[in-house]
Amino acid sequence: MTTSKEHIEITEKYGAHNYHPLPVVLARGQGAWVWDAEGKKYLDFLSAYSAVNQGHCHPRIVAALKEQADRITLTSRAFFNDQLGLFLKEACELAGMEMALPMNTGAEAVETAIKTVRKWGYRIKKVPADQAEIICCCDNFHGRTLTVVSFSSEPQYREDFGPFTPGFKLIPFGDAAALERAITKNTVAFLVEPIQGEAGVVVPPDGYLKQVRDICTRHNVLLCLDEIQTGLARTGKMFCFEHEGIRPDMLVVGKAISGGMLPVSLVLSSREILGLYRPGDHGSTFGGCPIGAAVGRAAIRVLVEEKLAERARELGEYFMGKLRSLAGKNKKIESVRGKGLLIGALLTPSAGKARPFCEKLMQQGLLCKETHERIIRFAPPLVIERADLDWAFDRVKAVLG
Repeated sequence: MTTSKEHIEITEKYGAHNYHPLPVVLARGQGAWVWDAEGKKYLDFLSAYSAVNQGHCHPRIVAALKEQADRITLTSRAFFNDQLGLFLKEACELAGMEMALPMNTGAEAVETAIKTVRKWGYRIKKVPADQAEIICCCDNFHGRTLTVVSFSSEPQYREDFGPFTPGFKLIPFGDAAALERAITKNTVAFLVEPIQGEAGVVVPPDGYLKQVRDICTRHNVLLCLDEIQTGLARTGKMFCFEHEGIRPDMLVVGKAISGGMLPVSLVLSSREILGLYRPGDHGSTFGGCPIGAAVGRAAIRVLVEEKLAERARELGEYFMGKLRSLAGKNKKIESVRGKGLLIGALLTPSAGKARPFCEKLMQQGLLCKETHERIIRFAPPLVIERADLDWAFDRVKAVLG
């Protein structure tokens, strides 16, 4: 049997070093728990960056995957298939939208959203050709394609990758007045995460989304929400925008829409906007494939029928309360922030970087990951039990208390 050490050595030898993973080799997962190559058990507190909200290898989603794999997996969009239409209908009903465009990865969906709002800007808003502007926020994370990193404020994401795609403007996150100042006659959209995940679980002020919704409406600018990490029950609502009772013009989802089985993503919007597409404007061989659609349908049913949004709200409040008991003056945790089971713990400057603490927690059987040096993200699968949260807290307290 190949050991964990050997797996790491092989991966480091043959794989590009574009990630810095914790030194653990996962071989199996079930629910909120995973096991390494030697059989040691760990509690997953990252959920593949919110891709496995339904837990690892949820039996209902696995069954849908296997059943569809025995029937047909790929048709391309040259033909209809018997799963796609039902998947799009169910996803639209879940999000309160009229149409959806299927892709694969989250970054592909963001690229699709960019193309879509530009097309709307030229066809409907009548912005002069090639003059469309999209406003985004500093410290955003919408993926790693060349166009997406063109509007990143993180220097490493841009270094050595220019020249960049023009047409983007950055403003501070959580500042609605800055949005209003940045809008021009050529602004077609505001693309924003309701909570910035990769930036360190940065939660905007209460009422922020309501304010930007009003501003976008008054200026005829599309509000496009990237809920790839925050959507699908993670924050205690099915979608994070529901916390403020608004509705975006466009919604981007991915990750948990397939329950971690394979890449599936969607751009959802109105018929007025997505109806602008004509055959040949955009496409994807695997986007909308029958196996992805079947898995997506099962993933949605699990989210709804197992009430995972309600679980995230209840358990998130419980765990954040316990974490906040560790925060304060002369302690290692400076503050705790988040919504539902998307939680970030900011370490004090004196505590140092987060990575060593993540490594210590791994040794204790708890898997979480650092972001932006001083922040540890806690985001377990939404199927986690309260007793498992208590188990995790005991280890967090031992390492960070």
